[in-house]
Amino acid sequence: MRYALLALWIGAVSTLSAYLSGHWMNNKSFTELSSSPMQEGMDFEKTRAISVPMITDGKVRGYVVAQFVYTIDSTTLKELAIPPNPFIVDEAFRAIFTDRTIDFEDLKHYDIDALTTLIKDNVNARMQAQLVHDILVEEFSFFPESAINKI
Repeated sequence: MRYALLALWIGAVSTLSAYLSGHWMNNKSFTELSSSPMQEGMDFEKTRAISVPMITDGKVRGYVVAQFVYTIDSTTLKELAIPPNPFIVDEAFRAIFTDRTIDFEDLKHYDIDALTTLIKDNVNARMQAQLVHDILVEEFSFFPESAINKI
């Protein structure tokens, strides 16, 4: 009898604690979400992956493969005659292709913030409006030419 009551007590306590913790976490996460600023009306759009040849001294040293995600107002995106996607891909290709700060012999940290800011500013200038709010990096990889020849 004593073990049966103990089992009932443990079951009741664990069930009640699971219910209360679930209820508390639900209310906590809802409160946190309502107090945090949300990007209402913003769409995240993904560009296609681009492959940029890196050429120095007339030789292909490798390829940079990059893909970006950008934020844009959803109502503005619907009203545009031409979406900004091709402009972002073009500006990204131009910025990476003409960048001479990449040292292929000693690859170090690359200034991604400067690249994304440059792409965003150039796209907004070409479209003559502040359409793109932010550009995020989905993928950014360098493949040396030696690795390409082995494939």
